[in-house]
Amino acid sequence: MKRDEILKAIEEKYDTLGVPVDSMLEGLLWSTPITYWDYIQTDALLGLQTPRTTQPDEMVFIMYHQVNELLFKMVLWEIDQVAKTIKVSADKFSMHLARISNYFDMLCNSFNVMANGMEKEQYLKFRNTLTPASGFQSAQYRKIEFASTEIINLIDVRYRDSINKNSSFKNAYNHLYWQAAGKNYTTGQKSTLLNLFEKKYLGDFIDFMEDYDDINLSKKFQQLPKKVQENQDLIKAMRHYDYTVNVKWVMAHYNAAGKYLGGKEKDLEATGGSSWRKYMHPKYQRRIFFPYLWNEDELKNWGTF
Repeated sequence: MKRDEILKAIEEKYDTLGVPVDSMLEGLLWSTPITYWDYIQTDALLGLQTPRTTQPDEMVFIMYHQVNELLFKMVLWEIDQVAKTIKVSADKFSMHLARISNYFDMLCNSFNVMANGMEKEQYLKFRNTLTPASGFQSAQYRKIEFASTEIINLIDVRYRDSINKNSSFKNAYNHLYWQAAGKNYTTGQKSTLLNLFEKKYLGDFIDFMEDYDDINLSKKFQQLPKKVQENQDLIKAMRHYDYTVNVKWVMAHYNAAGKYLGGKEKDLEATGGSSWRKYMHPKYQRRIFFPYLWNEDELKNWGTF
């Protein structure tokens, strides 16, 4: 655009907002140049690490999980570009799924940082100070799941037959697969891990589940015209995302946990107190976002192929 066109567009923009354009232009005259460190908020970002012990490798653990949370935020940002678009094309759907999968590919590959970046002896010392905190308590990861598929696909496999569309969101929530990591289903008693998590996020989760009930990625896909649903590039992108999140990423986490918690005679408990092998391994809980895109053998052998 030429200068005159730019100035005219600026005038129109601020006239619409009811803001005097001369005031805005004068503000530019006195403003200071933007810098990388101000824009990225580098000092604030680098000041967010607060170890609880004297073990140096605890810093690796903290920063690694903070990087995860930043990537989770990027994933949710991309999901919304699909979920909150009224009429989404196959190309746009595929593009954002590809971006999301790239983020999870980064996450999967990055587990080498934690698996090989800490001394086991140091980890086993500082991990006890984290009790009852757990990566289980990542609210953003739970929201990624809610925004990706129908709630029924996140219900503990033992209870899916008892949950239907008419069940309340609270009832569905109480039977989500990850409740198994913090709830005794025989007594109904919830662990401190789960109680603290719910105290912080329960209301937010219920609202989020309701908001995405009809616009999650699975629903958005099924609302597309049949011809678009048969687009092979889109199907490939959907399957890649599903497998990457629910098998590849989970197994990367599972294998890293095995290095530090696994034992020849008995595994150590996760910091939240869960039996982490059964909670984490995809073959047990069968977390599948888009089950209708997988054949019978693939579903039967989920997490083992």
